[in-house]
Amino acid sequence: MLTRRTLIQTGAAFGATLAMPHVARAAGTMVRIAHASNEIHPGHILATSFRDALNEILPGAFNIQIFPNRQLGDDKQNLESAVAGTLEMAMASGVLIPLVTGRPAYDAWQLPFLVRDYDHFEKLALSPVGQKMQDDLEPAGIIGLSTADIGQRHFLSVKSQVRTVADLKGLKTRIVPVPLHKQIWEALGTAPVGLPYGEVYGALETGVIDAVEINVSSMLGENLWEVGKNFTLTGHYPWHASNVVSTRFWNTLADEQKAAMREAGRRATSATLAYAKTQDMTGRDELRAKGVEILEIENLAAMQETVAPVTTAWAAKDPLIAEFVAAARSLA
Repeated sequence: MLTRRTLIQTGAAFGATLAMPHVARAAGTMVRIAHASNEIHPGHILATSFRDALNEILPGAFNIQIFPNRQLGDDKQNLESAVAGTLEMAMASGVLIPLVTGRPAYDAWQLPFLVRDYDHFEKLALSPVGQKMQDDLEPAGIIGLSTADIGQRHFLSVKSQVRTVADLKGLKTRIVPVPLHKQIWEALGTAPVGLPYGEVYGALETGVIDAVEINVSSMLGENLWEVGKNFTLTGHYPWHASNVVSTRFWNTLADEQKAAMREAGRRATSATLAYAKTQDMTGRDELRAKGVEILEIENLAAMQETVAPVTTAWAAKDPLIAEFVAAARSLA
């Protein structure tokens, strides 16, 4: 006889069956990925494409939660948390990796005019030397799983237009306060100012700085077009970023999980570069529509010649940097 009790029991069993896939996913190994970018930025795509690839490769094995928009801290804080082992993964700007870890090789990605474009970046990132760069971080407490260009860097100025190298002279220009950037921008004649990324908008608006070297994605994501209308295309170096995993967490994983994460990292690299390349082009049209004037620098060769000694100096600092420079120059 069908009674209320059997209905309740049957319903409970059916409900439990429906819930099982969700429970299985939730029971996967917890991985938090924190970063500072917003949801339209290629940095966010580097995190989400890694998650999607990992779920495809090893369904249900991981429960990945992504925290964008500085929810768990800025780039440096997230990277430090991964190094300390209090955060499983971070997506962080590569410029900060030598600063936080003391491992200098990651500077090689931003040697001026060495990496030509997004396609060249992908070849390097997926090459043996690209893998060496990521593995070189392990003694510092993290391992790189993906490295991608999240936007070639150009030059944004508020009042004056930059059309030649001479126009850069004396401009108070925001940089990340690291030795490589300081040397590059001092060589070009600017007055570098080290500021946190989150303070750039206000500093441009109030005149604390005159300019910033920046990419299209950040122009759009941080609404910098509201305060700066002169955008000069220089493409002086990529803005590299990496998905990094804490070695403390990594060492708890099974070999199958590690292999899946490495493969997901490679797929995320390619997916992010495709997104960033498209956004760089279409984003310029968006900026024009918002009143930004897109400029070309007239003597790009002179700019390249001015900063060429920086690459020579940095290649002498570390054998892995020298190997990367040689690989970049040899890859078509």
